[in-house]
Amino acid sequence: MLEPGDPAPPITLSDQRGETVAVDPAAARYTVVYFYPRADTPGCTAEACGFRDEWDAFEGADVAVVGISDDPPEDLKPFAEKHDLPFTLLSDPDGEVASAYDSYGEKQMFGNAFDGVFRNTYVLDDEGIVVLAYEGVSPEDHGVEIVEDIAALED
Repeated sequence: MLEPGDPAPPITLSDQRGETVAVDPAAARYTVVYFYPRADTPGCTAEACGFRDEWDAFEGADVAVVGISDDPPEDLKPFAEKHDLPFTLLSDPDGEVASAYDSYGEKQMFGNAFDGVFRNTYVLDDEGIVVLAYEGVSPEDHGVEIVEDIAALED
């Protein structure tokens, strides 16, 4: 798990439209990079919609939000459209970026082992340094938690 004070690894991936996106932390005061296992599943939908529901607060504080999963772009587009997500979703099919963020590896489900994305979140400052890190987050109210924790950074 990356810790506050660590430099964030660079991110260049395809977005929900199939376009290559390089995340630039300097483009906002803070950048939220959240990793989620699977588009349009109950937990991932709750988490994404939580960020969407806090969108005005994020925009007002000059905070960018980026969601990353190992879903292909063609699965991300309908997910973003169905839930009216105003932020970028990125496809990391091989888990390379997620691995660099300690957010990818072996998981267990129904007695089967497989590689997948862990539900972790990082907040980066405008210089690309991790300022907040969350491991194994609960998707419920995570957007509110991030808004509050970013506000506390300013105190």
